Amino acid sequence: MPLNSVNTNTGAMVALQSLNRTSDDLAATQKRISTGYRVADAKDDGAAFAVAQRIRSDVAATNSANQQLGGVKGLLDVSNTALENVSGTLSKLKEVAIKLADGTITAEQRTQYQSQAKELTNNVQSFIKDASYNGVNVLNDPATLPVKVVSNGSGSYYTFNGSKAATNIFNAVSGANAWTRGDASAALTKTGALGKAITSTLTTLNNFGSYSNYVDSQITYNKAILDAQESGLGALIDADMAKESAKLQSLQIRQQLGTQALGIANQAPQSLLSLFKG
Repeated sequence: MPLNSVNTNTGAMVALQSLNRTSDDLAATQKRISTGYRVADAKDDGAAFAVAQRIRSDVAATNSANQQLGGVKGLLDVSNTALENVSGTLSKLKEVAIKLADGTITAEQRTQYQSQAKELTNNVQSFIKDASYNGVNVLNDPATLPVKVVSNGSGSYYTFNGSKAATNIFNAVSGANAWTRGDASAALTKTGALGKAITSTLTTLNNFGSYSNYVDSQITYNKAILDAQESGLGALIDADMAKESAKLQSLQIRQQLGTQALGIANQAPQSLLSLFKG
């Protein structure tokens, strides 16, 4: 190839190739800065992008599981509140039963105490019926039992049993407004109506407290998993903005120099005109 040619400008071709590479690198750097990602799509790094998409799916699944657990936490909190009120009301009913079991009270006093017992049992029934959250009542709705809830991003289930509180607690004491001295005395025994109702309430409270502790622990664990997943995802695809900023400035200078070098190379054939001047 002739060194002095107006048809082939080797210097310009080399300068143009260098400028094109710089422009490509500059476009890639600007993309990283504008998106914040080293791997924004499959064109940047197909393997890393595929892994990132899988991790994003895992993050979304774990977030969804925690949202469901949040709903269950609300349900259990409502149920525990209802049971605590039932327990307190049964304690008051026990006080009234003690008085009904006393053979020295008058008929008028017995009627008054029976009236108090009626109000207390009505309260027990109300607490149980009103223990609903998002349309679900695990104290008075056998159709919802047992309860199965997704507990993590892998789709595993946590299952817990509800309580037929209307049957095991309210029904046991629903006739308290008609208790005679003997009825009240029998109800106060460990195996009596009131004794069974109190035992059932406390047992259910203990169970539901355990359920709540599990759900709280699982939510905390899922949050830790999310932090780890997001940290790993960031390490995989996030851009080092400080590094990219420095690289951007370097490439911008290289682009300017490359443009100037191309301009100089394009002027080289002009020097050949001097050979034809007389």
